[in-house]
Amino acid sequence: MMDYLNAFWVGGLICALAQILLDRTKLLPGRVMVLLVCLGAVISFFGMYEPFAEYAGAGANVPLLGYGNILMKGIKDAVDEDGFIGLFKGGFTNGAVGCSAALIFGYIASLIFKSKTAKA
Repeated sequence: MMDYLNAFWVGGLICALAQILLDRTKLLPGRVMVLLVCLGAVISFFGMYEPFAEYAGAGANVPLLGYGNILMKGIKDAVDEDGFIGLFKGGFTNGAVGCSAALIFGYIASLIFKSKTAKA
């Protein structure tokens, strides 16, 4: 039961902080998302993401911080295996599943729902 509670409050806190950034600053949503991915990669680089993910579970792995961690893990593994070229290869290898899923589910959603034009 504690695992669910920790995942809920940590994931909720991450999303709430991102929403505060959107509401209180002039940052655009794309920039906030990139900021979260980069923050996850930096936390992973310093070796602090694994204990954080162990504590928070899906609350840490599902938001964009988790995607940054996945990219950094892929880069670390690829650099150990292939050297310098791993800097360019590792992120694509580990991030391919998430990107593919986003494209596929986005396409399916576009088939199911009709888009609406925004009125100014």
